[in-house]
Amino acid sequence: MPWKNQGGGPWGSGPKGPWGTGPQPVGPRPPDLEDLLRRGQDRLQQIMPGGYFSGIGITLILLVVVALWLLSGFFRVQSEEQGVVLRFGKHVRTVDPGLNYHLPYPIETVLLPKALRVSTISIGMTLIDDPARRGRSIRDVPEESLMLTGDENIVDVDFTVLWRIKPNGVGNFLFNIQNPEGTVKAVAESAMREVIGRSDIQPILTGARTLTETTVQDLMQKTLDGYGAGIQITQVQMQKVDPPAQVIDAFRDVQAARANLEQLSNEAQTYANKVVPEARGNAAKILQAAEGYKEQAVAEAKGQSARFLKVYEEYKKAPDVTRERIYLETMERVLGGSDKLIYDGGPSSQGVVPYLPLSELSAKKPTMPGQQPGGGAR
Repeated sequence: MPWKNQGGGPWGSGPKGPWGTGPQPVGPRPPDLEDLLRRGQDRLQQIMPGGYFSGIGITLILLVVVALWLLSGFFRVQSEEQGVVLRFGKHVRTVDPGLNYHLPYPIETVLLPKALRVSTISIGMTLIDDPARRGRSIRDVPEESLMLTGDENIVDVDFTVLWRIKPNGVGNFLFNIQNPEGTVKAVAESAMREVIGRSDIQPILTGARTLTETTVQDLMQKTLDGYGAGIQITQVQMQKVDPPAQVIDAFRDVQAARANLEQLSNEAQTYANKVVPEARGNAAKILQAAEGYKEQAVAEAKGQSARFLKVYEEYKKAPDVTRERIYLETMERVLGGSDKLIYDGGPSSQGVVPYLPLSELSAKKPTMPGQQPGGGAR
């Protein structure tokens, strides 16, 4: 077989070897880099008259590079972010979410902190992965949650702090503190320990939670403002406030006894509030009745004495006439309200039956109010 039929040397042309056809390529072949560069050079030579190493070609390349450099200054700020523009490392302005522009690097750079997002930090508890439940569970952190109260008791406090960057404090947030989350957590734990250390355990466990949360929030904000941190504390939430686990059963018994004591005290106070006013009302009623009887007796005595004095004056003027008038008035008063039968025991009364129920001879008159029943015969 002549060599010229194989072509490209003694083994033929292409990928063939002396034993026949060589290995066939599998899949798409990668582009040839040299071929791409050669094509790009040809196109540049066609675009740029006189070659790309001429003055016009270099100018066009520089213009393209400058345009790309200027376009690199466009950046987008997301909805939860704020853009902090730095000019040679110095903060010059803050931009809101949206498409913005800054002078390209290295003149100006931009930082994009999550300034509009509310972050959460938990103290006294942490979330851990729980494969058994296929989720996350809460685990207590005693070194953070156990605190000493003002009355020398120990209380277990778990709480959460909600914070965000101040609207005009992004620069302070970026350049004044190195570890924002660690700073907020340390300040929160310190403020809570200070407030708990000034309070007794009983109000903390019952009705002073809101006051404690407000006090801790104000103290944290004052401390962070002193640091110039540019952080705003939005809320402090106390999740759990209990005695330590070793004494919680005994403490609950004490709380139940105190609740019973308070209930009994309230019942006793209710009974006292009912009985005491009634007794006071009865006492006032008796005093008023006695005062009325006193005034009545005094008035009657004064009236009788005045009447007696007037009668005595008239008696001194005409004793006989006055004596007779008094006698008649007395007889009239005594006999005026009684039934009277007059029996003349003269000679004409010999035919009278020895037994005569005189009270039945006339109908009884009804007794008048204020008079005593009585009767007589003469």
